[in-house]
Amino acid sequence: MNNSKKTQLRIIDSKDKISKIDKKNVLGSIEALADQIRQAWNTTQNLDISLTTTPTNITVAGMGGSALGADVVKHAFKDQLKIPFNIINDYTLPAYINSKSLVILSSYSGDTEEVLSCADQVKENNAQVLVITQGGKLAEVAQENNYGSYIIETEHNPSNQPRMAIGYAVAGLMGLLNKIKLITIKQAEIEEIIKTILFTMQKCGVEEGTEDNPAKTLSYNLIDRKPNLVAAEFLTGAAHVASNQFNENAKTFANFYQIPEINHHLLEGLRLPKSNKLDNIFLFFNSKLYHEKNQKRMQLTQEAMGMQNIEALKIELESETKLTQIFELITLMAYTNFYLSILLKINPSEIPMVDWFKKQLTQ
Repeated sequence: MNNSKKTQLRIIDSKDKISKIDKKNVLGSIEALADQIRQAWNTTQNLDISLTTTPTNITVAGMGGSALGADVVKHAFKDQLKIPFNIINDYTLPAYINSKSLVILSSYSGDTEEVLSCADQVKENNAQVLVITQGGKLAEVAQENNYGSYIIETEHNPSNQPRMAIGYAVAGLMGLLNKIKLITIKQAEIEEIIKTILFTMQKCGVEEGTEDNPAKTLSYNLIDRKPNLVAAEFLTGAAHVASNQFNENAKTFANFYQIPEINHHLLEGLRLPKSNKLDNIFLFFNSKLYHEKNQKRMQLTQEAMGMQNIEALKIELESETKLTQIFELITLMAYTNFYLSILLKINPSEIPMVDWFKKQLTQ
């Protein structure tokens, strides 16, 4: 690598240089993830909420960043949830919603039109309702109808981007479900999550040089590539979070895939077009906590990539529990896609195409 290239890449070693691109402080939101978790958990555990009856199903209505927390929780607590858990990314609720259903309306802004449409429908179905928002029309609906609500205090999300409020989204939903006894989480587990986030931040922060910084090293490898994130079981929702952030922060085409599902089709779909081996890079999130068969599938899938000359990188998650590994992945990838945006000299907070689309939709 020539000296001019090295100088260009050193931009991510300087907070001053970063701030000239990161004008709305997305980095500050990444660095506040542990604070988001702590605040959301403490707030929800102090809420006075209850349900009129034990629900027979749970449906979370949300879009974009406001739905990501639900995807994390759905996969993380698969072994605990004893009733169906569904996520709706649309205007209409499913026909099975009734008075025994629990509908959780999630919109960071409080003005997401799809979620507000679902809010109208829950009245017709007499469903039990909880709300997660920081304000807007949804907060008004919650107050008017006396819905149990987690109203987010956004002090630990300086960028004010919903996708960067992932700590509020995940811990807020976890906290609500724990409060109404649909899942069980101990305070000690929350503390372990926070410790894991802070430890991962130490390794990935701006102050840590490239040689020992996994997020910076990964970001270099992803320049002009399409990241494909591969995970299994409890990490699937976390991979979804990372894929979403690559799209919006780094303005980069990214996908996420789940083992074992992709073993039944994607392996044959990599042959063509021939540009696949030039454009794509696969990131495999390995865990010692996966089912034994899925651990073997992760290994064999990586080998299959190599046989087709497609680059695959193995990322070993090191923390001890499913919940800590989820946030280890989220933290590592948040730094990675952020550094990628800075290397590409892209303001990570701006989403001009999404803003354009929403504007056209209202006309």
